[in-house]
Amino acid sequence: MKRKKTKIRARILTAFTVMLLLSFSLTGLIFNVIASQYDEYQISRHIDRNLPRQSAFPARANVILFLVCIMFITTVIVTFFLSKTITRPIEKLSLFASKIGRGDFAPNDFSFKDEEFESLNVALNNTARQLVLYDSEQKAFFQNVSHELRTPLMSIQCQAEGISCGIMEPGKASETILLETQRLSDLVSDLLYISKIDNITTVYETARTDLLELIRSRVNRQQVVAEKKGVYFKLDFPAEPVNYVCVGELITRAVDNLISNAIRYASSRITLSCVKDPYQITIRVTDDGRGIEAESMPRIFERFYKGKGGNHGIGLSIVKSVVEQHQGSVSAKNASTGGAEFTMTLPLANGEA
Repeated sequence: MKRKKTKIRARILTAFTVMLLLSFSLTGLIFNVIASQYDEYQISRHIDRNLPRQSAFPARANVILFLVCIMFITTVIVTFFLSKTITRPIEKLSLFASKIGRGDFAPNDFSFKDEEFESLNVALNNTARQLVLYDSEQKAFFQNVSHELRTPLMSIQCQAEGISCGIMEPGKASETILLETQRLSDLVSDLLYISKIDNITTVYETARTDLLELIRSRVNRQQVVAEKKGVYFKLDFPAEPVNYVCVGELITRAVDNLISNAIRYASSRITLSCVKDPYQITIRVTDDGRGIEAESMPRIFERFYKGKGGNHGIGLSIVKSVVEQHQGSVSAKNASTGGAEFTMTLPLANGEA
């Protein structure tokens, strides 16, 4: 059975009215007792003429009762306006919350005297601003996705039509179709993964993980691809394990993406290091390629931004999202020895090493 809802104003008025009625009733009871005592006194005086007269008492009692009535009416009026000042901000904030629910995320310019209402208004405005940012990011995301998906699909379509019309050599066209299909498959995989990361309702389980073993496993996984390009790995690891409480699945993907990116640009060597100090764990991936262009440096971790030789522009943005979910940071620079150097920093405050 649902509990009946009541308005705050009505509850305040009811409470004050009941309190005043009780006070009024108690006052009346007291005056009745006094009046009875006065009547008894008058009877006693009638018997004993020597007692002094008190004829002014009933008139004074009436004046006091009149003042009590005035106080009662005044209190009701004051309570009504007081309740209105309390409920009006609630009604305004309720309408604002309804606008947010309908998709209107424009912040309001309300100002309240009460600290509690002002705090609630600030929280709602911050929520609205975050939703505006999230909404714009989602729109940009879908626009970029449609563009990235259209390119390989058009290439596949053109090659297939060329084979069908007999104007393209089936062997070369098939190679292009297979290449674009693999590219499309990788893109879809990245999109699904980044969608999973961005989902605010996704709950991840953390576990104690040896980061050295994790990195070694990812190096072994991509060893064949690196050897085809004539690239070898150099692991600069400490003797002791580097344990960290983290979401292993996410850190694995981040390391995978950094290694894949390094293989794409390395000339012959990729160096990986993992260092632990009392405050953080630092993972570095350095290649000996041409380095990062100056114009790409500020945007290299932006979603869908592709520098020269880039693939989809998603891999490094996934790295950034993963590291930030672990309250860490990631940076990129050109190494002093040449090539690009990517650094992941994971704070030990987030997990025990």
